[in-house]
Amino acid sequence: MNSFPRLITLLGPTAVGKTHLAARLAYSIGGEVISADSRQVFRGMDIGTGKDMSDYVVDGAVIPSHLIDIADAGTEYSVFSFMNDFSAACKSVVTKGKIPVLCGGTGLYLEAALKGYEFVDVPVNTAFRTKLANYSDAGLLDLLKGKRPLHNTTDSLQRDRIIRALEIETFKEENPVKNKSNFSESVVFGLRFERQLIRKRITQRLMARLENGMVEEVKQLMLQGVSSNMLRYYGLEYKYIAMYLSGELTFDEMFTLLNTAIHQFAKRQMTWFRRMERNGISIHWLEGEKGPEQNLISMLSIISKS
Repeated sequence: MNSFPRLITLLGPTAVGKTHLAARLAYSIGGEVISADSRQVFRGMDIGTGKDMSDYVVDGAVIPSHLIDIADAGTEYSVFSFMNDFSAACKSVVTKGKIPVLCGGTGLYLEAALKGYEFVDVPVNTAFRTKLANYSDAGLLDLLKGKRPLHNTTDSLQRDRIIRALEIETFKEENPVKNKSNFSESVVFGLRFERQLIRKRITQRLMARLENGMVEEVKQLMLQGVSSNMLRYYGLEYKYIAMYLSGELTFDEMFTLLNTAIHQFAKRQMTWFRRMERNGISIHWLEGEKGPEQNLISMLSIISKS
């Protein structure tokens, strides 16, 4: 136990096989996986989020996982919620004498965990909102882009979400908090593929998900009362399939727009990870083309030297 870092992290863009590799690593070192995926927290959102629980089965053993299926679809889940749940999950894993393996692609969550951000529940600032009343949606979005990179498009879907995001960023600027832990205590790995190969993987995965019931999954969420606005808020698969089901898009239009959006999302993820590196987080990059066996060997070698 003492020979391992207190936290091991595996990050990377969508469709690279992070969960499978993280589970194999956890199996090898006596660990448990903590998910850093902003949508896998929701129950009933399985196919669209890539929530393949078979990834957690290694040599017949089920690797314990955390922060999956902990919220109802149709609700919101914030980085504030994530940090509270991540802290509790970490404590639970360590108390059992296990190693927490943080795995995911949501850059905001990963960076918050690695830097130990302490978030507060940001209050509504009526005076601040009044100042923003004369801004157009595009103007508000430009202000937000000036404060932080946009990891996904959820903040730009509705005017009130843009204003709330600006309110939070402004509060953080005016009320800086100290990091409560040293992110250098985590060994951070990144899994990636060559650009053309990941594009191919994304398209193939999308086709498979559609063949395996992703449209039906979104339809079921709508039948359960999840609103079209919330599905758009969740983005990507849920946004475009909801538009298809409502008649706004044909199936072919939905596929083309969604496929393009996922490619763009993967690119934004890599941009976020490069920014994390510039801000001092060291990432040991693994090449997906080498396969999980070779990458696991590389990870164990690096961990043993840390």
